[in-house]
Amino acid sequence: MKALVVRLSSIGDVVHTLPAAASLTARGFETGWVVEPAALPLLEGNPAVAWVTRAPAARAFRLRPALGALRSLRSRGCDVALDFQGLWKSGVWARLSGAGRVIGYARAWRREGSSEALLGETIELPSRVTHVIDKNLALLCSLGIDAVGSREFPLPVDAAVRASVEQRLMATVAKGYVVLNAGGGWASKLWPAEHFGAVANALSDRGIASLVTWGPGEEALAEKVVRSSRGRARRCFPTTLLELVEVLRRARLVVAADTGPLHIACALGVPVVGLYGPTDPARNGPFAAEDAVVRRAPACAPCHRRVCPVHDGVMAAIPTDEVVAAVDRRLATDRGRPHVAV
Repeated sequence: MKALVVRLSSIGDVVHTLPAAASLTARGFETGWVVEPAALPLLEGNPAVAWVTRAPAARAFRLRPALGALRSLRSRGCDVALDFQGLWKSGVWARLSGAGRVIGYARAWRREGSSEALLGETIELPSRVTHVIDKNLALLCSLGIDAVGSREFPLPVDAAVRASVEQRLMATVAKGYVVLNAGGGWASKLWPAEHFGAVANALSDRGIASLVTWGPGEEALAEKVVRSSRGRARRCFPTTLLELVEVLRRARLVVAADTGPLHIACALGVPVVGLYGPTDPARNGPFAAEDAVVRRAPACAPCHRRVCPVHDGVMAAIPTDEVVAAVDRRLATDRGRPHVAV
């Protein structure tokens, strides 16, 4: 049986769908995935994913590459397509894949409810499901798979990438470093760079090095964190997505908002302090009992609007001393943890 996972973006959401792919593969499915370019490195060479179809990014859509991807997808002869995203664009890929069964969430649990029209079968979410990882796993019940509660995150392993990152880290920062990630996709979910700089200063006072990670277009933001720390934080070297995974894997702790790097760290089992405002940490926050969340919930919460006058500025209301206290508590519960996976 061939199953198609349709989760096109974003990086954090792709990470949250990995346990579903792992469960499908463990039950004997040949699991494929259609995804946009940004998250592709997490899936190519992934032990739970037999093949990947690259979909054009929605913001740079071109008809010819889309038709080529669709031809490739239809040639796979999928038996079932699972729409984990709940949007019109994901529903279109699921419907046009040629799969005999096209399954997704019912209207009430879709981001774009009317896209339910593209599905052949729908499921209602059981009341026991809260976290988005379990929402994804619940979709597998339509195939007779009860995997709710699974937290298996298969990721590609590249020995050359690991060796390169290890070498560059040795030249950049002391071992036992804490990652500070100030960037992310939504400006309304981000904590101010100056606050991250203050956390770096507090860590330095405790003899702990901090490393500021950044993605495409975020180098200036990372520099602002470093300046705010009076140079006590170190800016990370440029990384690919798989290199970022290795940087996070080796960290003692990761401090970040509701962004892809936070969710990768959680998947790796790295201790985290998550910073939340409009989005709900019970739905898409850290799932390890020891991990910490610091939040200021606006009146509109949970809110998934990128621009909202109600929650605008709420992240800046999270006090630095509260985050530092959460960092201290989380570090205290993780003494003796090996910081480099083998």
